[in-house]
Amino acid sequence: MPRFLSRRRYAVPLAAVVLAPTLAVLLAPPATSAPPDGPTVTLLASGLKGGSGSTVGPDGALYVTEWEAGRVSRINPRTGRVRPFARGLPPGPPAIPYSGAVDVAFLDDTAYVLVTLVGPDLGGEDVVGIYRVDGPDCVTVVADIGAWSAAHPPETDYEVPTGAQYALEPYRGGFLVTDSHHNRVLRVELDGDIREVATFGNTAAAGLALRGNTVYVAEAGPIPHLPADGRVVAFGPRKAPAVVAAGVPLLVDVEFGRGNTLYALSNGVWGGGVPGDPARPDTGSLLRVNADGTLTVLAGLDRPCSLEFIGNAAYVVTLGGDVLKIDGLPR
Repeated sequence: MPRFLSRRRYAVPLAAVVLAPTLAVLLAPPATSAPPDGPTVTLLASGLKGGSGSTVGPDGALYVTEWEAGRVSRINPRTGRVRPFARGLPPGPPAIPYSGAVDVAFLDDTAYVLVTLVGPDLGGEDVVGIYRVDGPDCVTVVADIGAWSAAHPPETDYEVPTGAQYALEPYRGGFLVTDSHHNRVLRVELDGDIREVATFGNTAAAGLALRGNTVYVAEAGPIPHLPADGRVVAFGPRKAPAVVAAGVPLLVDVEFGRGNTLYALSNGVWGGGVPGDPARPDTGSLLRVNADGTLTVLAGLDRPCSLEFIGNAAYVVTLGGDVLKIDGLPR
């Protein structure tokens, strides 16, 4: 998770949502254990400079951001071959994981990259926001999220005025963007217009998934990232937000696989340190979201960050720069 998550725990987990009225929350039971004959996890690619966000491009390949290097790489999902796709993005500060280029998404054939924690409030000189990829070595800022965030501070406690954005998801010709530090979801248009569409308490909104008009958000929860605070929440224009599942710490992404099955990623068991530090090694997991609000562990992983599906296989990017292919997932 990005650093600088608010330290204070709030009595109301989801304070307010612009798109819907009040929330009635029922916390779900904890996760169940992985079956003994679980899926097969294969190392597809390695050596990425700081794995973070990912997406499936219009060509069917996997695109992954490398926050330490300030670039996006294209990965062949069959062979694992890694090729450079976009360079010249602001790299993240070495001491701050999940900074710099943290996520990528396509609108039609054009790629856009979310960049965070590189602004002057942290000693940087770059724009915090969404960059359009115009060529292998050419990017253009299309939305200055950092400046907007500083001018529109959240109601929850914060330390970084420009926020700590985590994920972006295409939505109606623009994007939805989560801010794990400012605890909200923003709608960002290609002309640079920005507005807040969902406001949370101290829940650390992370990865996003979309099904129709319903938005699914993975919540890491405030430190110390207790299992009960790791939740998947859904909301929409005409749907009151509700907790879909809970019970696993540090949830960082959600994604639909085949058969309308919803999956989630846990970064793992928090190892302490400053707010936003990642989990302890080898404590993360891929999980299935069940209809009764529980989460079933399908595979143990080392600090996973993002999840995609191509066909029946899941593809997971880890903090250490590995890309894993997971086959044989139950529905």
